[in-house]
Amino acid sequence: MTRGISRREFVKAVGGAMAAGGLSLAAVGASSKPQARLPNFVVVFTDDQGYQDVGCFGSPSIKTPRLDRMAAEGRRFTDFYVAASVCTPSRAALLTGCYAQRVSLPGVLFPRSNVGISDKEVTIAQMLKARGYATCCIGKWHLGHHPQFLPTRHGFDHYFGIPYSNDMWLAADMAVAADAKLGPGLKPADLKPGIKKRSHVPLMRDEQVVEYPADQATLTKRYTEEAIRFITANKGRPFFLYLPHTMPHIPLFASKAFKGKSARGLYGDVIEEIDWSTGQILDTLRTLGLDEHTLVIFTSDNGPWLSMKKNGGCALPLRDGKFSVYEGGMREPCIMRWPGRIPAGTVCSELATTMDLLPTFAGLAGAAAPTDRVVDGKDIWPLMAGTRGARSPHEAFFYFRGNGLQAVRSGDWKLHLPRTVGRRGKRRKVGAQLYNLRQDVGEKQNVADQHPEVVGRLQAMAAKMAEELKKNRRPCGRVG
Repeated sequence: MTRGISRREFVKAVGGAMAAGGLSLAAVGASSKPQARLPNFVVVFTDDQGYQDVGCFGSPSIKTPRLDRMAAEGRRFTDFYVAASVCTPSRAALLTGCYAQRVSLPGVLFPRSNVGISDKEVTIAQMLKARGYATCCIGKWHLGHHPQFLPTRHGFDHYFGIPYSNDMWLAADMAVAADAKLGPGLKPADLKPGIKKRSHVPLMRDEQVVEYPADQATLTKRYTEEAIRFITANKGRPFFLYLPHTMPHIPLFASKAFKGKSARGLYGDVIEEIDWSTGQILDTLRTLGLDEHTLVIFTSDNGPWLSMKKNGGCALPLRDGKFSVYEGGMREPCIMRWPGRIPAGTVCSELATTMDLLPTFAGLAGAAAPTDRVVDGKDIWPLMAGTRGARSPHEAFFYFRGNGLQAVRSGDWKLHLPRTVGRRGKRRKVGAQLYNLRQDVGEKQNVADQHPEVVGRLQAMAAKMAEELKKNRRPCGRVG
């Protein structure tokens, strides 16, 4: 059996072919060997899904046979992080490779917000588009709903989805397609001032509203159909599909085929439909002969919304969930699959993050990652490929809430910085908390008093990061 080519060999072959002209890629080595080609990338990004809410991550009641099979055919990452415990900053970090505070999107955007992702940022889509990729975003965007902030202005050829969370409402002055499907009695002119009716959100295609209110029970199914159409239409060229699902953010909706079927109730129905959706995409890749040319990544934007109780997920054995800088808020289930390139049935326990996708994709595609600015992500291909002795490229990972730096992890140690907690009138100061995550993943035993030298070292890292961020923060985009 011919060995798989290394990434260096792969990029060299791709680069030579590109230089020779167009996207017709040269063969690697002898003509009997398979031709090198740019890899496809598919990122499935769920919303508010808990660490435990996948079968292969320990769910006792949610059935996810396709994700479990994906893990058996790929690599499970146990220490994989998003850069925020809420929607907007988490998405900003994934697409730009930077902490959201660096790109000045630290909090959740609403239909009334007049800010969004800056046109000066370089997204994964823009980077890959420069290499000839077809690009598509299907699902929840949440980096600004005004035209200048939409996916089509930030590297995506096409967009289909809702512009923010599904519990929000219709923003004012959104462009409405002439043939838009509107609710009973509504006309396009009725949408111009906006309609503040919770959980009634617009469905968009590219830059126009095509349905209001969106039929949320059909979204996962329609996203899946749209994804399959995009993959099929672009099977002959490299593509990047970003699929940020609307669910399981509340309110929860599942199609008729899945509603009432899970032992975990409606929340389980939603996850099981997402599992089906992922399976449909994997089946399409296999049918089209794209399996060995496509890296597929599954993860979530932040931890579960625990206060929603039965309609929220579970982060066990981690502590807490959404809104929190404890592990349950920012450590996510992650599965990566690429037959022949990522070793099957393996587990990686090294620290990695969504910010690492941009530099890693750049390396795999021979693309030009930004060099004129700070990018926080690192190339984690050695971790993905299961390279012997590979270690996390991150000396430290920083946990932010809003613009506040609240915790730092280095190796197995995690330090929660002293801070004031609680609501107005009931605020109290909490001292430093130190946990060894390898021994205490649930963050139950504060050992700060026993390891003052570790506390001091991590405090110094946090202070250095805070100072560096002040010097290298970039503005977000603004309307007007």
